[in-house]
Amino acid sequence: MLGRSVELARLDALLDRAADGARGTARGEEFPDSGRSRLVDITGEAGIGKSRLLGEVCARARRRGMTVLRGRATEYERQVPFQVFTDALAHLDPHALDGFQETDAVAPLLQRSGAVDRFGLHRSTAVLLARLAAPSGLLLALDDLHWADPASLELLDHLVRHPVHAPVVLAVTRRDRQSPESLAARLTRELDTGTVVRLGLRPLSARNCAELAGPGLPPAETAALYAASEGNPFYFLTLLQAHRGGTTPESSAPPELGTLLLDELTVLDPSRRGIVDAVAVLGEHATPAMVSRVTGSSGAAFTADVHALTRRDLLRSAPQGLLTLRHPVVRTLVHEGTPFLRRVEIHRLAAQELARAGASAAERAHHVEQSLTAWDPAAVAVLDEAAARTARTAPASCAHWLDVALRHLPHTPEHTSRRRELILRRAHALAACGGLRESRDLLQELIATPRRSPGDPATGENKGLGEHQDRLRVRAVVLCALVERHLGRCTEAVALLRRELARGPAPADVVRLGLELGSAAPQDSDTSYAQVRTEVEVALAAARSTGDEVGEAGVLAVAALGEAYEGNMTAAHGLARQAAALVDSLPDNDLTALCEPLARLGWAEAFLEHYPDAERHTERGLDIARRSGQLYVVPHLLLCLSHVRVQTCRISSALELAEQAEDIARGIGSDQLLAVVLASKAAALVAACPPGDPRPLAVAEEAVTAAGTGVDWWASTAWCIFSWAALMSGDPVRARDAMLQAGGPELQRIQPSLRPLYLEILVTSALVTDRPEEARSWAERARKEAEQLGLPMQRSSALRSAAHLPLAQGDTAAAADLFAEAAAESARCGAVFWEAHSLLLGAPLEAAAGHGPGGTRAWLRGRRLAEAGGSGMLVGLADATRPPGGGSEPPYGSPDRAELTQRLATLTARELEIAELVAQGLTSQAIADRLYVSRRTVETHVSRAFRKTGVSSRTALATLMARRRSGSRFGDARAEQD
Repeated sequence: MLGRSVELARLDALLDRAADGARGTARGEEFPDSGRSRLVDITGEAGIGKSRLLGEVCARARRRGMTVLRGRATEYERQVPFQVFTDALAHLDPHALDGFQETDAVAPLLQRSGAVDRFGLHRSTAVLLARLAAPSGLLLALDDLHWADPASLELLDHLVRHPVHAPVVLAVTRRDRQSPESLAARLTRELDTGTVVRLGLRPLSARNCAELAGPGLPPAETAALYAASEGNPFYFLTLLQAHRGGTTPESSAPPELGTLLLDELTVLDPSRRGIVDAVAVLGEHATPAMVSRVTGSSGAAFTADVHALTRRDLLRSAPQGLLTLRHPVVRTLVHEGTPFLRRVEIHRLAAQELARAGASAAERAHHVEQSLTAWDPAAVAVLDEAAARTARTAPASCAHWLDVALRHLPHTPEHTSRRRELILRRAHALAACGGLRESRDLLQELIATPRRSPGDPATGENKGLGEHQDRLRVRAVVLCALVERHLGRCTEAVALLRRELARGPAPADVVRLGLELGSAAPQDSDTSYAQVRTEVEVALAAARSTGDEVGEAGVLAVAALGEAYEGNMTAAHGLARQAAALVDSLPDNDLTALCEPLARLGWAEAFLEHYPDAERHTERGLDIARRSGQLYVVPHLLLCLSHVRVQTCRISSALELAEQAEDIARGIGSDQLLAVVLASKAAALVAACPPGDPRPLAVAEEAVTAAGTGVDWWASTAWCIFSWAALMSGDPVRARDAMLQAGGPELQRIQPSLRPLYLEILVTSALVTDRPEEARSWAERARKEAEQLGLPMQRSSALRSAAHLPLAQGDTAAAADLFAEAAAESARCGAVFWEAHSLLLGAPLEAAAGHGPGGTRAWLRGRRLAEAGGSGMLVGLADATRPPGGGSEPPYGSPDRAELTQRLATLTARELEIAELVAQGLTSQAIADRLYVSRRTVETHVSRAFRKTGVSSRTALATLMARRRSGSRFGDARAEQD
């Protein structure tokens, strides 16, 4: 490892940190927050020594007792999903996953079949890496990442954005100039956070190269070779080998690297050159048995040829018995130098052998694609099946294989129907992996295709075909409208849907189109729900006329949301009740086509402040959407659930849900969706973070950047949350400007059903910036609009706005009464976050107004709610508003041993285990990592422990567990005395 001492020292430090952290975790110590996984980004040109350095790192990690997994991406297999991770996990011990509960969720990484949610796979992979890091640490080494497939890059992006809370080191190598832009950008962005450490390898020095050459080569010749190689180790060693073999003329300049390597191949006899060609073409399937079959060589002759090529260092043996060429550059040259028809034949034979061995369509698809030179129904069927199997986990590969199938499908009438189906499926796949514009172009082409040729006779068969094409056209229109929405083109989506409705579609299609139109209109800056209410009512009538209960439930849900958004709460209540009654009566299988309307129903109920109903319907929709692979609707369901959990003060869960939605939004590639997702994440962060934390405002800034200059619902939502984050960061001027940006001077662009909540920000900002009349005007408007809505939480917001006015004039008694009334209103609908907020704002005023112990009681309740909900913002507010001379929580109590035993006996074994870890001071995430469960599961168990034991905070639970331990020790001591 000449010339790499600095890089090795940095790598040693990271390995030591991981190994030490693993030993500490094994002793029961919590892995520190600073000990999250790190990624080492090793960059450099081809031949600079990246793979050699990575191999040395792997060896050093093994010497430390760490688990080491190493995989390599390959140049000609870039559409094989998760190829580099599959290659790495092939090194696992066969029993390493025994007892791992999420094995099915990572099945694609293990070359196993299964319907898997790709973003669930990402999260489960992180859990898997944390498991594999125990008890000695883990090194995951991924080589040549510039050739990685899109699914692998997406998974790596997740692991970089969400570092594993475990002693894990990820080490990747890549050629910087050949790396995908998204990969390079992500790794560069994370340099500042410390998650990524970059090691750029430079050429070796002349002294290093002289050491490589050894003492036998004259210094002048060494210098010439060094100058020709420019310090590139691979080129230098190739030049040196050629020089020693006498194959380079001394009188001319040294040849290029490619020329040297090709000269090395020219001396091979045909049988050995055939083996080299086969290994270059077969790639990850180049086992000795496969190479033997495709070359037709076997027995002693084949073995002798392989040994001879190994001695020449052309071939090397890789893990799992694969044959590889000594360097990717050699493979490139050999592959490109292999005659085209010979490559096609090797791929054809490989596909046959894999089929004979029972390999899946996805595993065979690469070789089938490369062997396809003309229309072949059997080959296209393999590509079709591979696309279907990877649609949910690797949509980019799915879209690629469908494109190959379409390119070879003849443009003849008998294939028209299949072509249209394949185009629609490809558009779905592209929409799921960030190709929104390409998806829209395909769909517009499909929509513009004539139904059938004008000269076709009107036979029964043609009539059936025409009806099928009409149904497919409507599906394409609905998907195109959805894609237009994600591209921020809601006006175009509404126009497209209205044009299709004007064509007089069948009743079932009227329902589909009406559902999408009702969903698109509220997001369009030029169209309100009132403008499409008639079309939605027509869709409802169509569903009822055909007895379509599923469609009826969907239209009712969309109508409920439309009315709730506009602030027509009486109508929204009635529609939501009807929709809920139908939805609750239908089995999950019937609701598969209703996932987006379920999201609409959940949002309608959330805006109506029916939080338990909203949560119930949203969770059901989320479960169905994930099982059925409806990726596009999952973010909306997650965000609804996150919104509900912020309002009900379950902040950690709200943040986790928003982060899951962020993963999907980034994968889809919609700036508009990303804007509202980041806004929701910022809202959860405002509630989660203590005062002064910069993260909420940073995420909110990213949200408004993603929203761009639009004035639609997406942008308005992002600016409203940005305003809240700015106010909480101590910048009321910026908060006011952002709110006016969100809604315009009269705030008409702000959602009417949430406007009183957002007006509170303007009231507070106006008072802080000494604009009392403006504050009074906004507060009065909040009061009027809240009364019109009739919603407890919105009335609570208006009451807090009103309370700030007397408070600014020194009337603490009046302000205290209004804050207390606001807390009571929030409690009526279960808006725990705002109840606690109101209590904590009013508590010190109660004391100042001489209201006796009421202030202390209000503060204690607010503090308990804040702690139980995990709100750093509210806990910080509680610390700032602690009543004078009191406010400390009364002791939990001193239950006797019988009562203590009775309380703890109600806990399950798992709840008791988690309670013990809480008592040790571990966070929910740390407990989840230790027990290999999700953070949400931990929080559920903690909440149940609270309820069963009667405590209201983690501190009180820890006290209870400490008394249990001391009681046990006392009991043991008494037993010994007896």
